[in-house]
This record gives sequence, C-alpha cells and structure tokens, in this order.
Amino acid sequence: MGKKIIVILGTIVAFCSVTTLAVSQMSRKTKNDLYSQIELYSYTLTTIQADYVEEIPPKDLIYGSLKGMLSTLDPHSQFLDPDEYKDLKTETQGKFGGLGIEISIRDGLLTVITPIEDTPAWNVGIKAGDRIVKIEDELTKDMTLSEAVKMMRGKPGTEINITVLRESEFEIKEFKIIREVIHIQDVKNTQILDDKIGYIRLAEFREDSAEEFRKALDELGDQGADSLILDLRNNPGGLLNVAIKITEEFLPDGAPIVSTKGRRRSQNTETRSTNKNHLIDWPMVILINEGSASGSEILAGALKDNKRAIVLGEKSFGKGSVQSVIPLPDGSGLRLTTSKYFTPSGVTIHGKGIEPDIVVESIPPVEDEKDEKQKNVDKIFDDLEVQDSEDPEAVKMNKKEREDRERLLKDNQVLSAMSVLRGIRVYKTLGGDPALNDFITLPPEPEEDEEE
Repeated sequence: MGKKIIVILGTIVAFCSVTTLAVSQMSRKTKNDLYSQIELYSYTLTTIQADYVEEIPPKDLIYGSLKGMLSTLDPHSQFLDPDEYKDLKTETQGKFGGLGIEISIRDGLLTVITPIEDTPAWNVGIKAGDRIVKIEDELTKDMTLSEAVKMMRGKPGTEINITVLRESEFEIKEFKIIREVIHIQDVKNTQILDDKIGYIRLAEFREDSAEEFRKALDELGDQGADSLILDLRNNPGGLLNVAIKITEEFLPDGAPIVSTKGRRRSQNTETRSTNKNHLIDWPMVILINEGSASGSEILAGALKDNKRAIVLGEKSFGKGSVQSVIPLPDGSGLRLTTSKYFTPSGVTIHGKGIEPDIVVESIPPVEDEKDEKQKNVDKIFDDLEVQDSEDPEAVKMNKKEREDRERLLKDNQVLSAMSVLRGIRVYKTLGGDPALNDFITLPPEPEEDEEE
C-alpha cells in the first residue's frame, strides 16, 4: 500500500509541476486558491486509490478527472487522450471515416451544425439544426462531443442508427446510415449561371481550399464573369488561416478581416488583408444559412462589414470561439477555448451568428408532373448519348453540370441573389447613389477604339 501511495504522490508532484508554468502569471490570491484546491484534489485521488473497491490505474484517474474538468468549461473545450489527439490532427486532411456531419453542443443538446454535401448523412436527409438524441441505443444527454464523434466513426461499410429531434417539424426521426470514408471536395459547382453571373459553392476550409478557390475564380474570369454568388450555405468552417486567405481575395491591403479577444493581451489579435495583387472587385452576394459556421461566418462578416458584399439568406449558426490545441507531454492534448471572434465592426460571432442583409428563407423547389415526364425523356436521350459517345465519362460529367445548373436555377435563394446582382448592375449603369458605388464596384467598361 505504501508503494502505491508513493506512486500516486509522484503523479501528483508531476501534475503540480506541469501546472507551475500555467499559474506563473496569475495573481497571488488566485494562486493560493488554486493550490488549496489542488490539495483537495490530491487528497481525493489518494483516497480513491487506497479505498476504492477496485484498483484503478493512476493514468485512468488522471485522464478521467481531466476530461471532467474540461467538460465543465464549454462544449468546445476538451481533453484529448493520445488517440483522440491523433485523430484531431488528421481531421483537416480532407479524408476521414464516418457519416459526414459537423456537430456541436447547443443549449446542452448534441446538435448538427451541417451535414457535409454528398456524404452518407446528407444523402439520408440529416439537416442542419437536427438534435441528435440517441446514437444506437445510447441517449446523448450529457454526452461530450468527443464521445459522440467516437461513437459515430467506425469501419467504412458498417451501419449505425441515429435518432434526431427535428424541432422545425416537432418530430422524432430515425436514420440508418452506412459509414463511408469521407472525401471532401471543398470548391464545387463553379459555373456561369446566367448573364455573366458566376457561382462558386465553398463547402469547407481545408488545406487546399484557398488554392482551389483561386483556380475557380480564374476559371470564371476566363468565361467572362463580372459578378459572383459565393455559396457558404452548410459550410461548417475549418482552418482559420484558409478562411482568411480566401477572404483576402476580395479585400484590399489593410482592410480588417477579423479580431479575437480573450482574457490575456496576447490573445487579442486583429487580422487585416495583405492582398496587394489580383484583387477581385466583382459585385458579390454571399449565401448563408443556419449551417454556415466558424470560418464561413468570419468570411461573410468581414465582407459584410467592409461593405464588399451583400449577405443573403438566413442567420448563421454562431460558432465564433477560438480553440487552441495544446499538446501535453504524454501525447495527449487540450483543445481549449482561449478567445472569441469579432467581425470588423466589433460584433461578436459566438452565440449570435451573422445576420443577413437580406433575409430569404429557403423554399424547396416543387417538382410538378411535367418536370417528372421531362426527366424521363431526358434520361432516354442521355442514355443514347452515352452509348454513342467515344468518351462516356465526359458525357456523364456534362450531364451532371447541366443537372447542377438546373437545380441552382430553381433555388429561390440563388434566384434572389441573381436579382440583387442585376439590380446593382442596373442601378450603377444609371448613375446611382455614390454610397452604393462604394459599397460594391463593377469592373471598368472596356474602352472602345476611336474612329479615325
């Protein structure tokens, strides 16, 4: 028994030594309060080790207490054991196993931020805002984010049952989902919709997103685009530096993008654009909804406050806190909320979200009988076209592009955005209010050759 107590006390000494650096900048009163509570902690730890009915490894006790400690702070702070820490580092690679949903905890309930497009969760009908109340047979009440993620991930091809509360319909829904390896395509559906209006769907911010986005802008420019709809609906965020880099495409050098504020001065930062080249000055409309979170809220908020774009759609999710990932000596780590995001006008994002300039609720398109008949006719011709083609894959790709375009041109929020851009174009052509000219600029008209 004596040796066990010595082992535990050694663990406590090590724990205290790790905390020494963290408390070095604290006030004397706070330090005294902390050390008195550490005495209580060490007494409880040694009592459990000595008197609990079963012998518990010291590591399990420490890990358990750290998980509990972090869970009391906020839904986004968590202790990560070595396996969880390793998984976190792979999440930004653009490929992982699971269902394809981004989750958070809102009002104490496990909540879907958004299903990722073209993933198992998206395909079965999971929606942003769904409350996950049960995973398999286990209720999610008091379940942490890391525990929920661990349960939902698994071997590709395996099955999982998810029960959600859809508050908008006051209905409990059950979904059977087959896990897949999730491949993320961040930049999607780049095309000219109509009348030189370009469209880009940005699904997430990952390692290669900024480079792919730049290529998409160049592609639209080559096709003659002179205005842009940037679709951030159901974009859950991702890498902050990538979101900032994409935002810089539209803001000149020195324009404010985002600021962070925390308890310490070192946590207070302000990020400004460093763009001195290839500034995109097209008129813009940004589409957001309740599935737009984090990085997409930073992008939308920055362009809105700089009067660089009109934001249209529905209020965003409101996930605007900064989590710093801090490695620990044994390979575990802390994911700790250290500050919050603020838009250039000083408005907090966290818990508030971005309010659109123009509120347009999403209305699912209604497919009438004529549309269904036309689809059947189109399918016959498409099948014949594939059979006669020397390059069937190219035909299929062109067909998908046509389908995407047709779908977008039935989307009421996209149609509203197109109307706004046309309105700006007409208003400026007629010499509108200079304030609007500053709000969003059109590219200069090409000079005509003088007649000799």
